[in-house]
Amino acid sequence: MKIKRHKKYSFLETCAASDLAFLLIIYFLVIAGFNISKGFIINLPAKDSAKIVYSEDIIRFEMNQNGEINFNNGIVSISGAEAAIRSGRSSNPNITVVITIDSQAKWQNVVSFVELAQNLQIESFSFSMKKDSP
Repeated sequence: MKIKRHKKYSFLETCAASDLAFLLIIYFLVIAGFNISKGFIINLPAKDSAKIVYSEDIIRFEMNQNGEINFNNGIVSISGAEAAIRSGRSSNPNITVVITIDSQAKWQNVVSFVELAQNLQIESFSFSMKKDSP
């Protein structure tokens, strides 16, 4: 009596490969629908654009390591900075806000200032880190 042997099918000969491909397609379609956005939406200028900024159009702020904002050689609060930006903007609508940040400043203070500029709809905003002296 001869015993029938079952043929062993490879992975590609079975339907498992197509089932797996189908499940992967469904998985990627589902996760593509999740849009997680964290952070600020800031419109950056085009790479080759040139914008002329006059020195009288610039309002400069400095943030020290304690998160205090220095403006015109005096410490101001966030609301004081807001008032300064609003008064500068009333006299000149093309105002540019520049803040120099100490590297030891808390990130929440920096985020609060950036959020202030975003809420005031400042189109020209620049921030940089203060260079540590050697």
